[in-house]
Amino acid sequence: MTPAVLEIAGVSKDYRGLRPLRIHELVVAAGEPVALLGFDRPAAEVLINLVTGASLPDAGHIWLFGRPTSEISDSADWLSTVDRIGIVSERAVLLERLTVIQNLAMPFTLEIEPPPDDVRARAAQLALEVGLPEPAWTRPVAELDATGHARVRAGRAIALDPAVLLLEHVSAGLSPADAGALGADLRGLAARRGAALVAATADEGFAGAVASRVLTLDPATGKLHDRRRTGWFGRRLG
Repeated sequence: MTPAVLEIAGVSKDYRGLRPLRIHELVVAAGEPVALLGFDRPAAEVLINLVTGASLPDAGHIWLFGRPTSEISDSADWLSTVDRIGIVSERAVLLERLTVIQNLAMPFTLEIEPPPDDVRARAAQLALEVGLPEPAWTRPVAELDATGHARVRAGRAIALDPAVLLLEHVSAGLSPADAGALGADLRGLAARRGAALVAATADEGFAGAVASRVLTLDPATGKLHDRRRTGWFGRRLG
C-alpha cells in the first residue's frame, strides 16, 4: 500500500469566516494528484497554513509525512519540514523587475546579477519543466501574462525537489483554455518528479485537468465528496 504523505481527520479551524473551515477526512498518497473544490481564497489560505504546520487546527489532527503537525517543535524543525513542500500561490512574491531566470535562480543563490553559470543552468531547466518558452527567460517577470506568472511560481516551487506540491487558486484569472493547459502541465510535472499534488481551487475545469481525484467540500459537514461518484442533481452513485 502506498504510504500517505498527508492525512487530515476531524479538523476544524475558526478563521472568522461565515463558518469554521471543517475537513472531516482526507488522505493523500505519495505521488497522488488530488484537487479540492469548494475552497474560496481565504479558506484555501487557511488550508495551506494548516497543512504546512504554520498554524494548528482548533480540533482534529493533521499528519504530514506520517508525523502530526502538532509535534513540530521549533522554527528549525518547521523549516526542515516545509523544505519538503512546494507551494504555488499568488502569495509567493516574485521580483517583477528581474528576469525569469533570475527569479528561478533565487531558491539556489542570492547571487543573481547575474547568476553563476551552474545556477543559471539549473534555472533554465526549471523554466523548461514548467513550460516557459526560451524567449521569455531574459524578460522581466512584469512583462509576462498571468499564466507566465503562475509558471514561474511553479518553477520556484519545484526547485528544491519537494515531496508535495500545494496549489492555492493558481488558475484564478486565467481563461478556461489556459487553466486547463496549466493544470495538465502541473499534473505531468508532479508525476515526473514523483510528488503528490493537492490543489485547492474553485475552477472545475482546472481541477479535472490537474488531478485524478477531484473532491468537493461540503462546508457544513467538512465531508469531501468524490465528484466521479456523484450523479445528476447531486445524487450519490454506488
